[in-house]
Amino acid sequence: MTRFPSNKTFAFSIFDDTDNSTLANIRPVYRMLRELGFRTTKSVWPLAVAPGARFGGDTLQDCEYLRFIQELQHDGFEIGLHNVRSGSSPREIVHRGLEEFRVRLGEYPRTHANHCDNFENIYWGSGRLSRTSTRFAYNLGTRYRHNWNFRGHVPGSEYFWGDLCRNHIRFVRNFVFDEVNLERVNPTLPYHDESKPFVNYWFSSCEGGDVSKFCDTLSEENQDRLVAESGICIMYTHFASGFAWRGMPDPGFTRLMRRLSRLNGWFVPVSELLEFLVKEKKERKIRAGELASMETRWLRYKLRVGRG
Repeated sequence: MTRFPSNKTFAFSIFDDTDNSTLANIRPVYRMLRELGFRTTKSVWPLAVAPGARFGGDTLQDCEYLRFIQELQHDGFEIGLHNVRSGSSPREIVHRGLEEFRVRLGEYPRTHANHCDNFENIYWGSGRLSRTSTRFAYNLGTRYRHNWNFRGHVPGSEYFWGDLCRNHIRFVRNFVFDEVNLERVNPTLPYHDESKPFVNYWFSSCEGGDVSKFCDTLSEENQDRLVAESGICIMYTHFASGFAWRGMPDPGFTRLMRRLSRLNGWFVPVSELLEFLVKEKKERKIRAGELASMETRWLRYKLRVGRG
């Protein structure tokens, strides 16, 4: 079945969180993706890493790294946002970071993913969940560590930037699933949740946080199932987490991506894929049953992985 542009059978993209990314550990990965014909989404931090931040990495304040990011953008890769810096940022810093992104790259980001434990994360922690029962289970499983930390969507908070998110960002990532075809768990992808008005559209993604998890999700068997189901795969990952070593991409990762590139896939950045789905599907507001099912599956996976 060909349901995607150019008679492609399935759709595939990647959202790469920028944690610990440097030219040394991501340049080989993007060189390989470019050569194989993939165009994906690379997130960035527009501002320098905050003092004492848990994660580091290059930012748009590093001249050579900025040139590399601009080259990726010129070659058809999308540049997304992973908060404006590594470390919590009050509203004035978020605003400055968004403007820095626009000045350096010519436009505001269209895609965004919350970063780690930043206080300005929008609808994060238990705020990701819509039902009292799942929020309670999440807080119990995380020992209430994240119950009130995240305030990007709370008007009046010094970390509030929900209006900026709604005005400038089209798609925000939420749940990550141990599944290669997102339509099995999130058929309304991308979706609007009326209980979270500061996000225009949410999108889900497939587990690939490091090279091992990525290769597990994108195994040959799962690739074949993705093709057979004419499915949609948006991989969540950190390309700084083991995907390259001494200037060369990981052999197992390279083998799987080379195999995938030979299949009849539509390989485009995340926002291009999601915009296609917005136009293709009439229903954009997620129904309560679908959202409840997603939240339950995500929470079970999250708690299982946490215990592991």
